[in-house]
Amino acid sequence: MQNPSRAIALYGTEEEVAVPRILRAGKLTAELEAGNLRYIRWDGEEVLRAVSFIVRDRDWGTYAPEIFDLVVEEDDAAFRVTLHAVANGDGTRFAYDARIEGRADGTLVFHGHGSTDTGFETNRTGFVILHPIDGVAGAPVTITHINGRTVDDCFPRIIDPVQPMMNLRALSHQTPGGLSVKVLMEGDTYEMEDQRNWTDASYKTYVRPLARPWPYQITPAEVIDQTITVTVSGDSKKKTQGGAITLQPSAAAGVIPPVGIGLRPEDATTAHAKTDVLKPLAPDYIVLHHDPRAGHDRTTLEAMLSVAKAVGATPWLEAVIENTSDDAAHEEILALGRIVADLDDPFATVLVSPAPDLKCTLPGSVWPNAPEPKALYRRTRDAFPLARIGGGMFSYFTELNRKPPPADTLDLITFTTSPMVHAGDDRSVMETREAHGAIAASVSAIADGTPWAVGPSAIGIRDNPYGASAKDNPGNIRQAMNRNDPRQRGLLGATWTLGYIADFALGGASAIAMGGATGPFGVISAPGDDPDPWYDGNGGLYPTFHVLRGLSRLKGAAMLPLGLPASGPVAAIAAQTATAVEIWAANTGPDPVEVSVSGACQFARLDADSFATAASAPDHFDNLVAHNGPLTLDGFAVVRILMKG
Repeated sequence: MQNPSRAIALYGTEEEVAVPRILRAGKLTAELEAGNLRYIRWDGEEVLRAVSFIVRDRDWGTYAPEIFDLVVEEDDAAFRVTLHAVANGDGTRFAYDARIEGRADGTLVFHGHGSTDTGFETNRTGFVILHPIDGVAGAPVTITHINGRTVDDCFPRIIDPVQPMMNLRALSHQTPGGLSVKVLMEGDTYEMEDQRNWTDASYKTYVRPLARPWPYQITPAEVIDQTITVTVSGDSKKKTQGGAITLQPSAAAGVIPPVGIGLRPEDATTAHAKTDVLKPLAPDYIVLHHDPRAGHDRTTLEAMLSVAKAVGATPWLEAVIENTSDDAAHEEILALGRIVADLDDPFATVLVSPAPDLKCTLPGSVWPNAPEPKALYRRTRDAFPLARIGGGMFSYFTELNRKPPPADTLDLITFTTSPMVHAGDDRSVMETREAHGAIAASVSAIADGTPWAVGPSAIGIRDNPYGASAKDNPGNIRQAMNRNDPRQRGLLGATWTLGYIADFALGGASAIAMGGATGPFGVISAPGDDPDPWYDGNGGLYPTFHVLRGLSRLKGAAMLPLGLPASGPVAAIAAQTATAVEIWAANTGPDPVEVSVSGACQFARLDADSFATAASAPDHFDNLVAHNGPLTLDGFAVVRILMKG
């Protein structure tokens, strides 16, 4: 079979992505992308992740404005950018002018000035500033409030569930390399949220405060006028490491947890048709989603259970509780328990969550009515006496952090994540790995000794806690809030999955579930309504299949930490098996990297060149060849390495 295009192999889409323009003024650089700035650096070190003037709709979706009259001027001393942009809503519009100036003395000024001639409904319009977290989490920061008062504080280390800093006018801090950075924010009152809640690799300072009403109307009489001034000074002491990345396992620390997948009723038919292909995947467990609001009943449970039985995986039940009063919820749980008992109690683990908790409750808002948690979990035990009882959130860690469950009443705490709640570009998706360690530490603190599990998680989002639904994606593009994201089918998806499992395994997860079998979160191509280029629904294996198959087989093996930073160019996990040290590693970017191990090894690789072969060979990674010396990994390539152990 002929290999697909490189774009399909890596990203699952032919969508072209514009190369960002690098702006330079002496030691100051920034990437100009869609009229905003990313990766602002001084002397090569990142000082801010982004400064953006954004316009959002009532569901927190970010408009992609039309940009006109873009002018860029550069010389040795400065760069200057001017543009006009228009965000179009449903018969409404918001137009703004932006002016950016960066100077060689370390000063960067970004000014936004906008208005509407129609009136415009929005949840947020104005500046957003992103501070990176790598080397910044827990570090000192000086806060200047809107009243002029100055306070010394620290960036949060454990993830803050609400706003760690409020009423902001300026923030000053030092980078890991010793640079001094000040961000002055004018034109409104700013506050900060810890975006690690959503696995974003940043702290976000934004306008306007969430305590003010939203969505809100910008009237034709209003003018939005804001300015961000960044001042950087000093010489960076941070050095960039070159050469091959050494994969050097250290002493054992814990074991590889069981790996599972998710399953929803809408995918049960296509999954059942592919059980012969799913058997070699050998997931330890399958999380079966049950939501009576969507018409799920005994029939849908039986359909999903038949998939789990055919695959040989342990079924878990993920049950949404529709009723919000304690008594009605109790009756609903008992009724579900009777159905499950009549099905011979197949569930080793039962997870429950009230339906209102599937939607976000922003800081300062009133929590919706829901069953009292302790009573809910007690009644679940009554209804499912043979099962392990779990709870938490079927939505994201954010909601778990804002409404932690009573851990002492549960056997297991659970939550999910998605890497594209706020941004859908490739770099932002992969950078979410930088937040996984902090999430693991924060969940461990919430759990206080109770085991916790994560997933089912995928690149695309299962549900949208912040709006009506996830975004359909008929154009097969990269965008935040995608339900069907193209990278699930590409090498990038396999690399992200490998890194995800590695990060949460090292962080202490007792079990990790990914995506699904078929459908938008699946590992196997199957007929459906969503785009599936090259595969065309013909049953081929996505690269993620091979990662899950390989890591599932390592369950219970001693885990050997590799000491690789989550922000680095390689994601990897190592284990001590009965016969060898086994390492799975992946290139987290599109450009080649080298990895090396000590001594001779055997390896198998999945990259763009072997994509088509692997799509029809479940045992692709069983075909090892001998090797000695560094290994070159092409963009988002995955490698399995065996070393004598």
